[in-house]
Amino acid sequence: MATTLAEAAESVDQAARLEHVSKSFPVPGGRQLVLDDISLDVAPGEFVTLLGASGCGKSTLLNLVAGLDEPTDGAITTDGRPALMFQEHALFPWLTAGKNIELALKLRGVAKRDRRDRAEELLELVRLKGSYGKRVHELSGGMRQRVAMARALAQDSRLLLMDEPFAALDAITRDLLHDELTRIWAETGVSVLFVTHNVREAVRLAQRVVLLSSRPGRIAREWTVDIPQPRRIEDAPVAELSREITEVLRGEIRRHGQH
Repeated sequence: MATTLAEAAESVDQAARLEHVSKSFPVPGGRQLVLDDISLDVAPGEFVTLLGASGCGKSTLLNLVAGLDEPTDGAITTDGRPALMFQEHALFPWLTAGKNIELALKLRGVAKRDRRDRAEELLELVRLKGSYGKRVHELSGGMRQRVAMARALAQDSRLLLMDEPFAALDAITRDLLHDELTRIWAETGVSVLFVTHNVREAVRLAQRVVLLSSRPGRIAREWTVDIPQPRRIEDAPVAELSREITEVLRGEIRRHGQH
C-alpha cells in the first residue's frame, strides 16, 4: 500500500523524497499508468526543474508531493507541508493584495496583530512595496504572480512547488520574474521544485534539470546545471545546454510515438 507523509518525520534530511512512486487512474476496462517508479530527492535549498512533454505527468507528480493526491505505489516524504503555486494566480478578487497574503498567514496561525506587518514585508520581498491596498483587477499579470508568490511564501514552507507559474505571461514579464524568483530563492534558502515544458526556462532557473519521459512518466535523464547565476535566457551556455536537453526530449517524444 502506498504511504504518503504530509508532514515529515523528525529527522528528514531532504526537502522532498520520492521513493518508487507510481500513479495510475481508473479508465474504462482497467487503469492507466501515468507515473511509473519515480525516485527523486530534492535537497534542502536546492532548485530543481521538472521538465517533459505535455501530458507526461509533471503536474500529477507535483500534486502528489503537495499532498493533494496519493500515489498508487511508493512513498513521498517532505520537510513540512509544501507551498504550491499554480499557473493561474488564484487570488481572491474581492480581497486586496495584502489581504490575500494575510489569509495565508491566518491559516498558518499567525496572530492578527502581526499579519499586516508580515504581509507588507512579503510584498516588499517580491518588490511590490506599497501595493498592500491594491485590488486584483488593478494589478498586471506579472504583479498578480508576484502576489501569488508572496502568498506561497507566507506559508513559511521549506519547499515551494511551482506548476508552470509564468507560462501565461509575455516573454519580457516572464524574464523579469525569472530574475525575481532566482533572487528570492537565494535570499530565503527555500527549496524549489518547478514544473515546466520550456527547456530554456528549466536551464535558466535550476541547479538540476530532471526530464520525464512521455506517459507513463519515468525519469529519463538528469542534468546538473553548473552555469553561474545570474543567467539569461540568451546566454550561450544556457542555449547550448538547452539544445542538448531538447534533443533528448525530442527523442523521448519520438520514441513514444507522440506528435
